[in-house]
Order: sequence, then structure tokens, then C-alpha cells
Amino acid sequence: MTKKTVFCSKHIATMQVGQPYGMIENGAVAMDGSSIVWVGPQSEIPSPYTDWPQVDFGDRLITPALIDAHTHVVFGGNRAVEFEMRLNGATYEEIARAGGGILSTVNGTRAASEQDLLAGALPRVDTLLAEGVSCIEVKSGYGLDTETELRMLRAARRIAQERPVRVKTSFLGAHAIPPEYSGRGDAYIDDVCIPTLRAAHAEGLVDAVDGFCEGIAFNPAQIERVFKVAQELGLPVKLHAEQLSNLGGARLAASYGALSADHIEYLDAEGVAGMASSGTVAVLLPGAFYTLHETQQPPVELLRAQNVPIALATDCNPGSSPLTSLLLTMNMGCTLFRLTPQEALAGVTCNAARALGLSDTGTIDAGLRADLAIWDVTHPTELAYRIGFNPLYKRIFGGVE
Repeated sequence: MTKKTVFCSKHIATMQVGQPYGMIENGAVAMDGSSIVWVGPQSEIPSPYTDWPQVDFGDRLITPALIDAHTHVVFGGNRAVEFEMRLNGATYEEIARAGGGILSTVNGTRAASEQDLLAGALPRVDTLLAEGVSCIEVKSGYGLDTETELRMLRAARRIAQERPVRVKTSFLGAHAIPPEYSGRGDAYIDDVCIPTLRAAHAEGLVDAVDGFCEGIAFNPAQIERVFKVAQELGLPVKLHAEQLSNLGGARLAASYGALSADHIEYLDAEGVAGMASSGTVAVLLPGAFYTLHETQQPPVELLRAQNVPIALATDCNPGSSPLTSLLLTMNMGCTLFRLTPQEALAGVTCNAARALGLSDTGTIDAGLRADLAIWDVTHPTELAYRIGFNPLYKRIFGGVE
């Protein structure tokens, strides 16, 4: 028998379009099992929901559960030494070209078993869940060979078996050129990346296809070859684009109807226009911006002017963003990129859902999943305002505490 419950609270930020935050004061959310069946003012609760058991959260705030739309939480090893190298003056590109960066994590990941990868990821996932996260995206891309890429994706899928969280996986075989293919990026795409994508898809391990379009990784022509295969397989695409330079990656991604273009510090007006026309979400990653001491900010004003949806994500990874706090990410989005608190919360709820192609979550509305977060705050601005403080009172996943 499904559980029927009505949550009441003085403050509910539905994140529906309308008034700021989609706020309902003295509101109620009716849930039947894992689904929301009604949301509105307590004074307007319709029959038969008036007879259902009620839980009153008093002066607390209810929001949609948070969504982390860009992570690399499955990996082996760590890169704490590179943190020190950067502080001593080394750049991201210098570390990568010296065999560090992504390739350092490749060595650690190739040496790890599937169980090792899962065990390493779970503490990072637990930290996210403790801040009200209900859904995470997890990328491969630290194997760069068929066996390890598949192992990473299998470990990512297992996270949802071990924890009450929804996991969306992205194949990121076009992340870096492994040492054995140094100087032979085209051959790597042909020999490893595309065949591995086909194998991962055949095994049911892929929800989307990603790539890294950058001078230290792959050029647009190479990325497009991967995107064409994704298109053939019926898989949506997304892209790490314009992080360190402007190669036109976001424009390319938009031409394939990409779910998102991520990082985008060097995105130009033409790229913004392309994203606007395709509905591609801009996923901003302030953790990497902060860690790498970047100074080129993403074009937030252009994105706003073109009504491009803006999402925020941790980019949790061992090198450029060892960040496992989506709340801190919200604060960084406001302080570093001048997002408003409302934009920040939308960035980790409704727009994050769009960035993952999800239509059943991200807002509080009838017919959607009952994924909610209850906070010991009275206004949603507080979620982005505080630094290093977690006010989560309770997380609801599919109607279950």
C-alpha cells in the first residue's frame, strides 16, 4: 500500500515559474508514494487530501531536493600534490603537459578495481546527500581504455544500488589523450573512444555522451566524430567547452541539441546565441574556477540576455575541483560569478534537471517525483548566503525519508 502524506510548512519554494522562488507561504505538499499529487496553500488543500496524515515542519523551508549535474566522483588516487604545484606557480596546462592532471588520475583509476572505485566514490556521494542532493551525474573519462571506462560506468551505476540517490551516467571517453596515444588523438578516437562508447551503450551504461573540447584535449572535429556516433545511438550529448580558450565547442554542442555546455568561461556571443536557439543549458562550475585561480568569468550577462538556462554543479573531481558541497557551490556562484541567490537555487534544482534531460524532478509540482529537502531556514536566500554551514533538516527521496 502506497504511503499518502501531506507535508505542511510556512515556506515552500516550489521553483516553478512565477513569483520569486515559486514561493508559497503556509503551503502544503501532498504525496502519494513516490509522487507529488498536489501543492498549494494549506487553506486550499482539496479533498481527499485533507484526510491524509499530515507532517507539519513549522517555520522551516521546503525546496526541491538538489541536483548535482556535473561530477567526476568515480576515480582512483588523488592529486593533492598538484594543489601544491599550482600554489607554487604551475598552470593547469603545464601540469597536464608534464603528465599530471587528468593523466595522473588515469593511472590511479586503471589500477583500481570496480569495488575500489565504488568504495572511493561513496564517501563523496554521502557528503552530497547530506546536503539534500537526490540526483547526481557521474562521468567516466579517467580510464581512456575500454576496460577501465566500462569499469567506471559500472561502478557509477552501482552507487544507486548502495545509496538512495538517482545516478545519471555520462560517457566521457573523449576526456584526454592517454600516453599510449600521445600525438595521435584521431587514432585514439577511432581505436578506443568510439568502440568503447558502442560497448558501453550495448551494456546499458550510458545516459549521455560528453567530451573535453580544448587545446590540451580534443578539437571540435574530433568531438564531432564522437557526437555523430552518439546521435546514431540515440544518446544526448553535452560538452566541456570554452574552459581555457574559445574553440567553438559550445556552438558545436548546440548544433547537436546538446543538453548542456559546461565551464564556458571563454564563451562568446555567437556561442551564447547557439545555446539559446537549441535550449542548451549553461552549467557553470565555480569550484574549478576557484581552484585553478581563473580570472576569465563566464558571460553571465550574455546568458541572461539570451535567456539561456544557468545551472551550477560541483564538478567534483580529484584535480581541478575537489569539491563535494553543492551548498558551497551555490555561494561560489553568487560571489564569484555574481549570480543571484534565486539563480543559484534554480541552478541546482530546475535548471540542473534540464541539464540532465530530466522532466520529472527539479521543481515541486503535481506529477513529479517527491524528491524534497527540508531546511532549518526561513528563506531560500540563506542557502546561498552561508559559507560552510549545512542547514538541512531532512531529505526526502521518492517520498521516503
